[in-house]
Amino acid sequence: MQQTELADPQDTSQETTEEETPVAPPKEPGRVRRTVAHPRFQLALTVLACIVVFAALVYPNVLKRLTVGGFARIPIEAAIGIGLLILLPRRPRRVLAAIAGAALGWLIIEKSLDMGWFEILNRPFDPVLDWILFDDTYGFIRDSYGQASAYAAAVGGALGAVAVIALLVWAVLRVTDLIGRHRRVSAYTAGGIAAAWLAALLVGVQVVPKIPIAARSTVTYAYDRARQAKAGIANSAEFGKEIANDPFQDTPGDQLLTGLAGKDVIFTFVESYGRNAVEAPELAPGVDAVLDKGTAQLTQAGFAARSGWLTSPTFGGNSWLAHSTLLSGLWINNQSRYRTLTASDRLTITSAFKRARWDTVSVMPGATRAWPEGKFYGYNRVWDSRNLGYQGPKFSWAPMPDQYTLKKFTEVEYGKAGRQPLMVEMPLVSSHTPWAPIPTFLDWNAVGDGSVYSGIAAEAPKKADIWGSTSRVRAEYGKSIQYTLTTLIDWVQKYGNDDLVLVFLGDHQPSKVVSGENASHDVPITVVAKDPAVLDKISSWGWTDGLKPATDAPVWPMNAFRDRFLTAYGPGGH
Repeated sequence: MQQTELADPQDTSQETTEEETPVAPPKEPGRVRRTVAHPRFQLALTVLACIVVFAALVYPNVLKRLTVGGFARIPIEAAIGIGLLILLPRRPRRVLAAIAGAALGWLIIEKSLDMGWFEILNRPFDPVLDWILFDDTYGFIRDSYGQASAYAAAVGGALGAVAVIALLVWAVLRVTDLIGRHRRVSAYTAGGIAAAWLAALLVGVQVVPKIPIAARSTVTYAYDRARQAKAGIANSAEFGKEIANDPFQDTPGDQLLTGLAGKDVIFTFVESYGRNAVEAPELAPGVDAVLDKGTAQLTQAGFAARSGWLTSPTFGGNSWLAHSTLLSGLWINNQSRYRTLTASDRLTITSAFKRARWDTVSVMPGATRAWPEGKFYGYNRVWDSRNLGYQGPKFSWAPMPDQYTLKKFTEVEYGKAGRQPLMVEMPLVSSHTPWAPIPTFLDWNAVGDGSVYSGIAAEAPKKADIWGSTSRVRAEYGKSIQYTLTTLIDWVQKYGNDDLVLVFLGDHQPSKVVSGENASHDVPITVVAKDPAVLDKISSWGWTDGLKPATDAPVWPMNAFRDRFLTAYGPGGH
């Protein structure tokens, strides 16, 4: 039998160390910990979490609705969410809350992107097709504001997105814990929210016009984005069929553009030249004066012109979508379509000229790196900011002034003796946002290598000088359009020969800071020629005589131009 061994009460060898080294009393919590642990502070955090979740549920995706009145709404999603969380056990409840918080944070990011897209491009952000545009946004910030600003914008955007999602996950989890501790009260709360929402829906109460108090914006928005993504994917699949459907694809070169034989045909896109520049009350007086004076000058020089309207696939930016739409005869309104198009063998206006034995040239003053799409379009040569020899300063985004571009083009291509007929695409970029500083029109002999512009750029108003005032931005935009049109018209008058055919048009309207709400996508287009037979070929189009289209002149979608142009100047054109 095992016996228990008893300790000798006289044996001090078994005394505990606690008797030898007394333990220090626990440290008092620091002031910060005491503050955080205080019930009132915890209550404040819970209230904050509730406010964050509520604000996220009614957060708008249009900047003008980001007001106090815009948040005066009752979100039905709150009642649905509370009811669902009440029914779940603790672990599944917290898992669902974390997922819901992340999803809510993501919707906040998408809605914020919508705000920017609406302000610049006049459309919402496309969650499937628009991610590629961040690279172009980064390039625009770098070229306009410097590399440091571009890095700061990229890092700030990424950190901001992470912070939004983290905040919403924390807020939803904290609200979920509150619901779990007070299920009955939460059930009453959900019922009250649902009843108030239904009453507001039936009565049609509104605090802000056209924004009902009974909100279901989060669920509706998520559904719309999912449907938009699905449609975008399906649209990409169908687009290949549109590319293949081309009545001119197999037309022999000797049957293309016969009505322009021997002509130099130049397509010039004037950056941000939209209908508002010609018709808006604060812009039209200056721009129309340039167009009216230009019409008289060109008439005196023996030229005539016809003008109409095209509806651009883009607004406020993404000029390459307009270029590809005009030249391909397809509606290119997103980057996915653009990439699919440029990977195809679709006949463009450029490649049609090349097939018909014109020398095809691209002059791209805004391009600062290789442009592989030039091969798709069918250009024999590409001139850009790297090989045009400009030695002057940048004018914000624009690497060089339009007058320098035209003068250099004359030297390296148009003015050469003994050359074959040219077909040229030339975007002019001095009217690119942010419209400061703007070059000054010079005597053509003074342009030189561009170094003369150093003093002009230094003295002209800068971005910071104008962007604090909408009226100032609009005024400077108008001046930039006047500068480019003055330069182009004067170039035709000075350098244009008897075989010149100039097609100049806008690529898109300027952003909403200039064009305002509910502006159309219309842009002016003009054909200038000295040979009357050229304009006779398009007499059936109904366009306006002169450089300024009448308000009621025909409006075509921009993708309709290619086929009408190839038909008018083909063997059967009249």
